Amino acid sequence: MPAEPQKPSLYERLGGIYSISCVVDDLIDRVMTDARLNANPAVNEAHHKVPPPGFKYLVTEMVGWASGGPQEYTGRPMRESHEHLKITPKEWEAFMDDLQQSLDRFNVPSAEQAELKAIVQSTYCDIVIGKDEVPNESDVSDQRSEIRGQRLI
Repeated sequence: MPAEPQKPSLYERLGGIYSISCVVDDLIDRVMTDARLNANPAVNEAHHKVPPPGFKYLVTEMVGWASGGPQEYTGRPMRESHEHLKITPKEWEAFMDDLQQSLDRFNVPSAEQAELKAIVQSTYCDIVIGKDEVPNESDVSDQRSEIRGQRLI
């Protein structure tokens, strides 16, 4: 019985490093200017401290490596490079939204999107260290009253 042909790697299905670099270029442009992310002072500071071309290079290198390409990731580990930023779950969702917009812009097929997003999602525990702010009880009470149309103050 003949061997089944091997499925191309995600790297190959994404179009290799040139296609990956186009998506990463768009993604990093989005991330660097995303008000949802830059509301975190540590993230905003990092976005102004790190030159975008270097950031794009490392992310392109990482995606190439993680998707089965010949690249080797030479950057710092995810936890080490993100823990001081205290990224919250909401900020992670904003980042994932930026990623989705970039993938859609370049018409990345849904199967490859799902596979790449699973790779990105695998870094969640190393990147998301902060907690979303919990509103204080008086704010919650005010919101409940406003929802009912009975502002009590």
